[in-house]
Amino acid sequence: MTLSRRRFLTISAGFACAPGFAQANTWQGRAFGADVSITLRGPNSHTMPALRQARAQITEIEKLFSLHDPASALSQLNTTGALHSPDSRFVALMQAADYAFTVTDGLFDPTVQTLWHAIATGKDIDVAQRAVGWRRVRFDAQKITLGPGQALTFNGIAQGFATDEITQTLKARGLQNVLVSIGEYRAIGGPWRLGLSDPSWGHLGTRTVTDTAIATSSPGAMPLGRADHILHPVAQPQWSTVSVEATTATLADSLSTALVLADMDQITTIKQASRDLGRITLVSGQGEVITI
Repeated sequence: MTLSRRRFLTISAGFACAPGFAQANTWQGRAFGADVSITLRGPNSHTMPALRQARAQITEIEKLFSLHDPASALSQLNTTGALHSPDSRFVALMQAADYAFTVTDGLFDPTVQTLWHAIATGKDIDVAQRAVGWRRVRFDAQKITLGPGQALTFNGIAQGFATDEITQTLKARGLQNVLVSIGEYRAIGGPWRLGLSDPSWGHLGTRTVTDTAIATSSPGAMPLGRADHILHPVAQPQWSTVSVEATTATLADSLSTALVLADMDQITTIKQASRDLGRITLVSGQGEVITI
């Protein structure tokens, strides 16, 4: 996902900025294997140093959670099965993943990396499915341990976590009108107008956000052979796109990923149980847009 000042820009599925950023400074780059951007409104004397700090922080976070970097903390954990004295941010993300696993009744499960890898490389899928199970992961501030044959992916939550981390840094610097997009969006101030799109149905509407986060997931955005890239050993995708608004991008990211696999009753129950959730937008396989 990238930012466009002149028009709505749809890349697979997500939110693209609408016009109106003449007084903004925007940095665009790559992180976690995707396009990322930060837009700050304010004088250059404030925004440019903040952008430099944010870029350095993105690099730090990517070194923790990237699957693409064999030297990242996550890659080390997946290779050895254990991570001693983990960074506090790694533990915080594990806690957030545990919360998402609990509230979605297991639909959000980072241990699907084993299954993803088996499908991508043509290995035994049945063996990989048996390795999936977040409850076999053990973690605390001293050590993280995976179950036999397990590997983790944070692709459904790390971008939201990074978005929150960067947003908090910019807020601490006194910036009051910010839009951070590290795979997912979080706003300080606003309003920011964003365009909702779907990989099959194109542009479907807009959302205006102020001081909130939005994350969008579409299982068909990146096919994995004959499978969708959002995997689960039991559940199958129920929606073409799910967009979640929440108080944090971490929560929005993890739930948008999981709710792709949930039916309407499950989604309604999860929304009613959390004060941290705002609108949930669902796009059916027939292109119908439902907002709850």
